Amino acid sequence: MNIQTHEKIDVNLCGAPREVRENFSRVEFHATDGMAVDGSGLTHGGFIFGLADHAAMIAVNHPNVVLGAAAVTFLKPVRTGDTVVAEAQVEPGEGRKKNVQVSVTVGKTTVFEGSFTCFVLDKHVLS
Repeated sequence: MNIQTHEKIDVNLCGAPREVRENFSRVEFHATDGMAVDGSGLTHGGFIFGLADHAAMIAVNHPNVVLGAAAVTFLKPVRTGDTVVAEAQVEPGEGRKKNVQVSVTVGKTTVFEGSFTCFVLDKHVLS
């Protein structure tokens, strides 16, 4: 499936698509030293949120999709060196409002869950 959104995003920071199909995406990144908040190797939660958001946008897969709201829970820490995977699923529904459920894992451990409210606009948000 051709990805129609976020074509200029830095995949090193927000994840590289690994699987994309209608209403679903799997996006992955490797937590690097540059994402750490301190010497212990704790990865900043903003990178995990960015990965989840990127997965949600690709699951909707429209050039004019934007994030309107998110309700998220950070469940476990992510460490430098971890491979982090986000899976996003668009819930059934019609119209411009898209509710997307995202789960982020490291191995078999869920580290983040979120509900993202996305909107598909008629034109680009900056137009």
